[in-house]
Amino acid sequence: MKIFDVLDMMDNALDKALQVPLAGKRGLVDVNSMRDLVEELRLCLPGEINQAQRIITDRADIIAKANSEKAMIIKNAEDKAVHMLSKHEITRLAHKKAHEIMSDAQKHSREMRDSTNAHVENMLGETEMLLAAQLTEIKRAKNALRARK
Repeated sequence: MKIFDVLDMMDNALDKALQVPLAGKRGLVDVNSMRDLVEELRLCLPGEINQAQRIITDRADIIAKANSEKAMIIKNAEDKAVHMLSKHEITRLAHKKAHEIMSDAQKHSREMRDSTNAHVENMLGETEMLLAAQLTEIKRAKNALRARK
């Protein structure tokens, strides 16, 4: 039997009690029946109290487990965020380094092209002077040939 059932039975016994005249709200109840109900109540209490204690313990265990899982989920999320940020940082640094390499390569390419152009212009200038000297020599030889005729 449960505590509330026993309490209901006690309440019913009090409702059915014989009223004592001129005693206000006092009444007569079957003492043996009431003692049996009190004993029944005493027998129910340890079970109910034990069950309530188990519920409290289970609740505490569930809360502890939930807090542990929460902490693990938060730690995993933080670790994942750090890892993602780290990967993002590595990617950002790689892009920055690639941009620096490309800029250096383009600068070096311009310098080589400018240097090559200057060298070729210098060689063409020397060739032009040699050819001009040769042309002058050819014209002189041609004029000398005409003069002998």
